Amino acid sequence: MKILVVEDEPRLGEQIIETLESTGWVPELSQDGIDALYRATSEEWDAIVLDLGLPKLDGLTVLKGIRDENINTPVVILSARDTLTQRVEGLNAGADDYLT
Repeated sequence: MKILVVEDEPRLGEQIIETLESTGWVPELSQDGIDALYRATSEEWDAIVLDLGLPKLDGLTVLKGIRDENINTPVVILSARDTLTQRVEGLNAGADDYLT
Protein backbone atom coordinates (compact mmCIF):
# COMPACT_ATOMS: atom_id res chain seq x y z
CA MET A 1 0.00 0.00 0.00
CA LYS A 2 1.27 3.44 -0.93
CA ILE A 3 0.50 5.94 1.84
CA LEU A 4 0.97 9.72 1.75
CA VAL A 5 1.83 10.95 5.25
CA VAL A 6 1.29 14.69 5.65
CA GLU A 7 2.98 15.88 8.84
CA ASP A 8 5.12 18.97 9.42
CA GLU A 9 6.61 17.85 12.75
CA PRO A 10 9.76 15.95 11.66
CA ARG A 11 9.97 13.57 14.61
CA LEU A 12 6.32 12.57 14.47
CA GLY A 13 6.46 12.24 10.68
CA GLU A 14 9.42 9.86 10.94
CA GLN A 15 7.68 7.80 13.64
CA ILE A 16 4.62 7.39 11.43
CA ILE A 17 6.80 6.48 8.44
CA GLU A 18 8.74 3.88 10.47
CA THR A 19 5.54 2.32 11.82
CA LEU A 20 3.98 2.05 8.37
CA GLU A 21 7.19 0.64 6.86
CA SER A 22 7.32 -2.02 9.58
CA THR A 23 3.97 -3.33 8.34
CA GLY A 24 5.21 -3.56 4.76
CA TRP A 25 3.49 -0.44 3.48
CA VAL A 26 5.23 2.20 1.35
CA PRO A 27 4.82 5.60 3.02
CA GLU A 28 6.07 8.91 1.68
CA LEU A 29 6.29 12.11 3.72
CA SER A 30 5.00 15.55 2.78
CA GLN A 31 5.68 18.39 5.22
CA ASP A 32 3.52 21.27 4.00
CA GLY A 33 0.03 21.79 2.65
CA ILE A 34 0.93 22.97 -0.84
CA ASP A 35 3.18 19.97 -1.49
CA ALA A 36 0.58 17.64 0.03
CA LEU A 37 -2.25 18.93 -2.16
CA TYR A 38 -0.08 18.70 -5.28
CA ARG A 39 1.04 15.15 -4.52
CA ALA A 40 -2.41 13.99 -3.40
CA THR A 41 -3.98 15.18 -6.65
CA SER A 42 -1.19 14.18 -9.06
CA GLU A 43 -0.19 10.73 -7.79
CA GLU A 44 -2.08 7.54 -6.95
CA TRP A 45 -2.33 6.73 -3.23
CA ASP A 46 -4.00 3.93 -1.33
CA ALA A 47 -4.51 6.18 1.71
CA ILE A 48 -3.54 9.57 3.11
CA VAL A 49 -2.70 10.35 6.75
CA LEU A 50 -3.26 14.08 7.19
CA ASP A 51 -2.29 16.53 9.93
CA LEU A 52 -4.33 19.73 10.14
CA GLY A 53 -1.75 22.22 11.41
CA LEU A 54 0.43 22.55 8.33
CA PRO A 55 2.56 25.39 6.98
CA LYS A 56 1.66 27.09 3.69
CA LEU A 57 -1.86 25.55 3.48
CA ASP A 58 -3.85 24.09 6.38
CA GLY A 59 -4.96 20.47 6.41
CA LEU A 60 -8.69 21.17 6.00
CA THR A 61 -7.97 23.18 2.86
CA VAL A 62 -5.83 20.31 1.57
CA LEU A 63 -8.64 17.85 2.29
CA LYS A 64 -11.25 20.01 0.59
CA GLY A 65 -8.95 20.39 -2.43
CA ILE A 66 -8.56 16.62 -2.67
CA ARG A 67 -12.31 16.07 -2.51
CA ASP A 68 -12.97 18.93 -4.96
CA GLU A 69 -10.90 16.97 -7.49
CA ASN A 70 -13.23 13.98 -6.94
CA ILE A 71 -10.40 11.93 -5.48
CA ASN A 72 -11.87 9.27 -3.21
CA THR A 73 -8.65 8.06 -1.62
CA PRO A 74 -9.31 7.30 2.07
CA VAL A 75 -8.08 10.16 4.27
CA VAL A 76 -7.43 9.78 7.98
CA ILE A 77 -6.88 12.98 9.92
CA LEU A 78 -4.27 12.59 12.66
CA SER A 79 -4.30 15.75 14.75
CA ALA A 80 -3.95 17.15 18.25
CA ARG A 81 -7.08 19.23 17.55
CA ASP A 82 -9.59 17.17 19.45
CA THR A 83 -12.72 19.17 20.18
CA LEU A 84 -16.00 17.75 18.96
CA THR A 85 -16.46 20.75 16.67
CA GLN A 86 -13.04 20.20 15.07
CA ARG A 87 -13.67 16.49 14.56
CA VAL A 88 -17.07 17.14 12.97
CA GLU A 89 -15.54 19.81 10.73
CA GLY A 90 -12.86 17.35 9.54
CA LEU A 91 -15.36 14.59 8.84
CA ASN A 92 -17.70 17.01 7.07
CA ALA A 93 -14.79 18.16 4.89
CA GLY A 94 -14.43 14.60 3.62
CA ALA A 95 -12.18 12.72 6.04
CA ASP A 96 -12.90 9.02 6.41
CA ASP A 97 -11.73 9.00 10.03
CA TYR A 98 -10.33 11.40 12.61
CA LEU A 99 -7.76 10.30 15.18
CA THR A 100 -6.38 12.40 18.04
